[in-house]
Amino acid sequence: MSESARDLAKRWFEEVWNQGRRDAIATLLAPDAVVHDGGADTVGPEEFYPFFERMQATFSDLHVSVDDTIEEGDKVCVRWSCTAKHTGSGLGVPPTGKSLHVTGMTIMRVAGGRLVEGWQNWDMLGLLEQIKGSGKSATYIAAS
Repeated sequence: MSESARDLAKRWFEEVWNQGRRDAIATLLAPDAVVHDGGADTVGPEEFYPFFERMQATFSDLHVSVDDTIEEGDKVCVRWSCTAKHTGSGLGVPPTGKSLHVTGMTIMRVAGGRLVEGWQNWDMLGLLEQIKGSGKSATYIAAS
């Protein structure tokens, strides 16, 4: 029995992000998979590794919680939240030691037991606001 899109998505967040397993990227992400994140597309594990390494170099105690999933056919939508500590300068900002919280949504398409396409949307502005000073997320600032 093959793994569902939902189960594969949960494995991605658990193994890649929570466990920090770089080797899981090549296991779960197809060689020609495309990850759409903002205006940039990343193709395959080789192009995804620099993003993973930058996040690992910037944040410690990183933990992603899968808050909700919706699966339809070969796609799954994941609503997630992430906590981490800003302990590195991987984003070009000196480490602050601050504990951070960010949310996002990811849609993943699965084929042949691997992730073959993904659309990523997360609150990078809110993350930077927390790092840079106010501690208020972009959502809070917009509602103020």
